[in-house]
Amino acid sequence: MKKFESPDYYNVDDLLSDEEKMIRQSVREWVDEEVMPVIEQAYQKAEFPMHLVPQMAELGLFGANLPEKYGCAGVNNVAYGLMMQELERGDSGIRSFASVQGALVMYPIFTYGSEEQKDYWLPKLARGEKIGCFGLTEPDYGSNPGGMQTKAVKDGNSYILNGAKMWITNGSIADVAVVWAKLDGEVRGFLVEKGTPGFEAPETKDKHSLRASVTSELVFQDCRIPAENMLPHAKGLKAPLSCLTQARYGIAWGAIGSAMACYDEALNYAKTRIQFDKPIASFQLVQNKLVYMITEITKMQLLALQLGRLKDQNKMRFTQVSLAKRNNVYHALQIARMARDILGANGIVSEYQSMRHMCNLESVYTYEGTHDIHTLIVGEDITGIPAYS
Repeated sequence: MKKFESPDYYNVDDLLSDEEKMIRQSVREWVDEEVMPVIEQAYQKAEFPMHLVPQMAELGLFGANLPEKYGCAGVNNVAYGLMMQELERGDSGIRSFASVQGALVMYPIFTYGSEEQKDYWLPKLARGEKIGCFGLTEPDYGSNPGGMQTKAVKDGNSYILNGAKMWITNGSIADVAVVWAKLDGEVRGFLVEKGTPGFEAPETKDKHSLRASVTSELVFQDCRIPAENMLPHAKGLKAPLSCLTQARYGIAWGAIGSAMACYDEALNYAKTRIQFDKPIASFQLVQNKLVYMITEITKMQLLALQLGRLKDQNKMRFTQVSLAKRNNVYHALQIARMARDILGANGIVSEYQSMRHMCNLESVYTYEGTHDIHTLIVGEDITGIPAYS
């Protein structure tokens, strides 16, 4: 397989610091050496390649933008985004694992947890010794998380949880679940450890997308957890939504990785595939597709970079994240489809990666807020009128 060449039509690299480029390069090389040789087989077998977890921890990929005090890398948000970009260039499932571990498990513990919770969990999660998952979505409540049915009831020095969560990345392999439930009508966060009586996490099978990722249901039946397992500073729906903002930020970067992988593959194929005595790259319709790809990738890169700079300046708004997630995933999916088209029949076999990215991006397009929900978030922001109901 030809070595990956990163598209950079507008010299965006000139806007990155030496440290940011060095971090990206280290993750890029790891993806080339460790992920690419195993990811197709993992996808076909519908298994997450667990042997990569210690390596990811060694690279500092878990909670990378959280403080070094807790064993995290402490990098800026642009460097973190570049990490997510390179991981998703390998596979959306690999980036999803890191996103969930960092943005949806470590971030809420760091932001809303007690000092005891932070000191205990964050170093273990950063080292990959513990795996976490995030339970917000329910079978009947996805885009409307405020309607959740999962309940918590205080009982002495414990809370008793009842309910179910759906579409949970890492659920079946997680040592701890960050679970959101209503306590006296208010959304609160709880840490539920694996093996707690009344807690089960059956895996979701037979997926066409994100096959190299563990997806699960979380089921709570009179699940009793200690009172100290509540996240003390998480009160109301804004708490889990703030976690989703962190995850969506990483997704906006990750989608660029998928798009770059598909573009690079399609460009190389088009230049070497001969039809009618010349490479198909010489035909106008193929060039039109390739120009669309590089145009949108360039816009995606600039969008994510400015978003990262705003985040590092504490100026980022969640609506800006919605715009970036919405735009970048949409165009990454279009690019993956066009790449598959350029590859023709070869595009459906595992020798090529574009269709794997295409199938994965169908999920990324939907999760952490669907495309339409992000449209409405931005729509409300610019008009001042909510259109959710």
